[in-house]
Amino acid sequence: MADDHAHYYEPSQGHGLTHDPFNAIVGPRPIGWISSVSAAGVRNLAPYSFFNAFNYTPPIVGFSSIGWKDSVENIKQTGGFVWNLATRALAEPMNASSATVESGVDEFELSGLTPTPSKLVAPARVLESPVNFECRLTQLIQLKGANGDELPAWLVLGEVVAVHIDPALITDGVYDTAGARPILRAGRMGDYAEIRPDAMFEMKRPR
Repeated sequence: MADDHAHYYEPSQGHGLTHDPFNAIVGPRPIGWISSVSAAGVRNLAPYSFFNAFNYTPPIVGFSSIGWKDSVENIKQTGGFVWNLATRALAEPMNASSATVESGVDEFELSGLTPTPSKLVAPARVLESPVNFECRLTQLIQLKGANGDELPAWLVLGEVVAVHIDPALITDGVYDTAGARPILRAGRMGDYAEIRPDAMFEMKRPR
């Protein structure tokens, strides 16, 4: 229990542990595997640890970029991006696409993945990924601290305007979350979690 004996700290004063626990506590988190393209047509593919869904209708997803990276610049230029589901089978290529490389390097080529055209937005989708969300930029927000100071971090929000799902993951009209074997970011230096069928349980919402 987090009682009087709990490890207590105030983030502004340091955490007092070997490694900052924040990313491990807020986790596991869905991976924002984002493909984008520059106005000049240069492809980019990068995974983001801070990603989630924020609205049902219309569906909105978003990710936060610590630093103004190529993904953010590309999305600002073209107004679109694609979220690609990262699965256990794609863990290594996903990790390869996270490499720090010079601007202009195509991470599709770097990670050995196949770019395939989207229907409604400019960036390519990852063909090997079983689910892709084509998104149009709705908001690009620079984050601020509680004191009002602007931070070097940007929240990118986009409306999902098209969805691609491998039909093998749909049974009787229901999407099989665990069947896709998605992987999630779990903090520390390189921890991940995998959702498997044996890890699932059902709990009805109280009336």
